[in-house]
Amino acid sequence: MKVILTHEVSSLGTAGDVIDVKPGYARNYLMPRGLATPWTKGGQKQVDAIAKGRESRAVKSLEQAQEYKARLEKAPVNVAAHAGKEGRLFGAVSTVDIAAAVTAAGGPDVDRRKIEVPTPIKSVGMHTALIRLHPEVQAKVELNVVAG
Repeated sequence: MKVILTHEVSSLGTAGDVIDVKPGYARNYLMPRGLATPWTKGGQKQVDAIAKGRESRAVKSLEQAQEYKARLEKAPVNVAAHAGKEGRLFGAVSTVDIAAAVTAAGGPDVDRRKIEVPTPIKSVGMHTALIRLHPEVQAKVELNVVAG
């Protein structure tokens, strides 16, 4: 079944890509979560609009992405979260919180969908996150989660 990705899916592709997947995967996973829409004849206009939007938000060059990567990996980013006495968080640190902390620390504006957290962050301390700045550049960011 042909579908158009509306968001980036790490194992399939980026927004605007037309891919061929099994019907059950498209019907039961991609479409209910809003990650894809079915391919139609008029779908090419949608693909062009998604590509244009992605191009305007993307980091313009590889050199700029390398510069952002160096700046992000230089020092840990502080993320404030509500925590109990033993250091366990009330909830978890989300990608929205990480994106806001990176921007507040003087880093570039990062789309929350470009941030990958390997395991949910549910305690104070040092953690790592991966930020995809460019198709060829990924920054490994150290996060210092503090009670706040």
